[in-house]
Amino acid sequence: MQRSIDVCLSPELIQQHDLAGKIALVVDVFRATSCMVAGLAHGVKTIRPVLEVEECRQWQTKGYLAGGERHAQKIEGFDLDNSPFSYMADDAKGQKIAMSTTNGTLAINRAKATAKEVLVASFSNLGATTKYLLEQESDVVIICAGWKGRPGLEDILFAGALVKSLSSTHENLEDSTHLALASYDAAEEDMLGYLQRSSHLKRLKTLGGKDIPFCLIKDQFDVVVHLIEDELYIK
Repeated sequence: MQRSIDVCLSPELIQQHDLAGKIALVVDVFRATSCMVAGLAHGVKTIRPVLEVEECRQWQTKGYLAGGERHAQKIEGFDLDNSPFSYMADDAKGQKIAMSTTNGTLAINRAKATAKEVLVASFSNLGATTKYLLEQESDVVIICAGWKGRPGLEDILFAGALVKSLSSTHENLEDSTHLALASYDAAEEDMLGYLQRSSHLKRLKTLGGKDIPFCLIKDQFDVVVHLIEDELYIK
């Protein structure tokens, strides 16, 4: 069965894509979905993606850890920031986390309104996610979280990688999909070097640390992350 794959370049464009009956896959490479995948793969129980900081604080009073960022900075009073290494720490294992970020959790909440199924992914579980999608009889829309409504080059590269991985089974008809594939083909051999031009990478460089190269490593985790009743799980 020939299926389709499409790329939404920003959450602001979701209304231009028909998600009904389709799998929506949200990616925020730097760093929300990289955190989610890494945390769940290392034993975090669930992650609840929410829109507002105050909602995170409310879940914090119910025993959840609060994680996330605003403008790439940790939120005052939160237990976790937006680094994958925080979500892989021993203190996070077995915990439920409420998470709010500038871009990623917004994209997830917009996608769930109409999509048949919502997944989140990053390069770290690209292979496992590809395998799962190959087994489904559904069209796929990749939603790139970007940065404050603008496209993010790192998310476009992930979209291109997934489009390439599904090229034998999923037809790509839209220009945004061809753009993502062309970008990934140009960057595949040196994504970190290619992304030196990325505006979001330049923002994150001021934070230092190991996050950027970590988020670009493929297939670290053999997990597929699903949104089920407003929380993310490995299924």
